[in-house]
Amino acid sequence: MKSAAELLFLTGTVEEVEPLTRRMRRVRVTGDRLRTVPWLPGQHVRVNVTPPRDWLRRPGDARRSYSVWELDRDRGSLDLCVLDHGDGPGAAWARNARPGQPISLSRPEGRLTLRESAYHLFVGDETAAVPFAAMLRALPARTPAYGVLVTDRPDGEVPLPADRRLPWVHRGDADPADGSTLLRAVRALDLPDQPGVAYLAGEARTCQAVRDHLVRDRGWARRQVVVKPFWAPGRRGLD
Repeated sequence: MKSAAELLFLTGTVEEVEPLTRRMRRVRVTGDRLRTVPWLPGQHVRVNVTPPRDWLRRPGDARRSYSVWELDRDRGSLDLCVLDHGDGPGAAWARNARPGQPISLSRPEGRLTLRESAYHLFVGDETAAVPFAAMLRALPARTPAYGVLVTDRPDGEVPLPADRRLPWVHRGDADPADGSTLLRAVRALDLPDQPGVAYLAGEARTCQAVRDHLVRDRGWARRQVVVKPFWAPGRRGLD
């Protein structure tokens, strides 16, 4: 008989951990149930990053949401990318993850997924590059994709599909919550005259500023802009 945890969560094992950028780690999880779990590119999972004994004692630290970099059903593996942003339980879990370590996580979920459109616009910071990479890989070959991403410096750029590379801009030592660098880059984008579908992800206020620009300055309807705030100053893992 399956335990309560097995009924509520997917279970697997950490297979490998490797650096993806200077501050981001890719964690590969394997498990038989990953061969059949439904997933749409752009969705995330919630990982139990603390021991079960701590779930009730510190519920706010129990789980963290991470976008799925890739899910390979033939191999039964799922890749997560975790940004090292301090001493929180999620960052600590990723730093300490080792091959052979058991892991439990939710089924993939979330509305940051591809819509039907003549073209697609992707805007966000390095945290957004993880779901964007999966979404870009899933786009039909002839469907245009535009966008821009921001990180602090070149060694923070998350690798994107070779045939779908988007430009990066660099904020340098500016506060990561300062969206001015990204907003200037979005204003400078040469987009088609008619709106497509935009996906905005990353810091909450920056996403709002970019959405306001598309709606007020470029005439997009709000329904054509999908917003997924991943974090805000002092907060992580927004849902």
